[in-house]
Amino acid sequence: MYSQKLTLVISFIFLTFFLQQASAELKLPAEARANATTSAESLGTLEKNMGLKAGETVPGFTTHTYEGKPVTLAELLNNGPIMVIFYRGGWCPFCNYQVRQITQAYDKFQKRNVTPVLISVDQTDGAMLVKEAYDIPFPVLSDSELAAHESFNATIELDNTDYEKYKNYGVDLEAWSGLSHHKIAAPAVFLVSPDSKVLWSHVAMDFKTRPSVDQLLNVIDNNLK
Repeated sequence: MYSQKLTLVISFIFLTFFLQQASAELKLPAEARANATTSAESLGTLEKNMGLKAGETVPGFTTHTYEGKPVTLAELLNNGPIMVIFYRGGWCPFCNYQVRQITQAYDKFQKRNVTPVLISVDQTDGAMLVKEAYDIPFPVLSDSELAAHESFNATIELDNTDYEKYKNYGVDLEAWSGLSHHKIAAPAVFLVSPDSKVLWSHVAMDFKTRPSVDQLLNVIDNNLK
């Protein structure tokens, strides 16, 4: 328990340092570092042929909660439809902004009987950091071994140049995932029915641009009638 708390504290210090570094690199005022909203024309598109299409079935997988407990796709769907949000990691300020917005709107998802599910390659300590930082009331999953990522075809592999670039910014992807694969999630969203069918999907390479909460709620309203 002590070592777990120590790791969490170290992760928090590391994340704070990175956010400061990222802010300097972006050279943007604080109010401008929020995500840009996905355009209506781009919403629901799959860049580079990534991601499962509407109508496809999600292959079953087993990944882990932030507590390290195994969880399957079937278990996630036990209570109804889910909206799966892949984020790059707890080190990403744009991802954290998106996470905060979805958390604040959780009651609106509840009214629609849809559970948001956050997934990244962060190992459990990183997932716990995100979970506790925003007091998230829905699943935050650690998928370091990429089981869920590969099922949804939502994985980006960084080459050595990009890996070293991230490392120079203070982001050691191997430390965050606990593995050496240098893979992260493409920013992606999938609405999945209880029978594992994809009802709607969106994958974009521009990590600074994300669907807004209102756009996601409209997607739910238009696909779950």
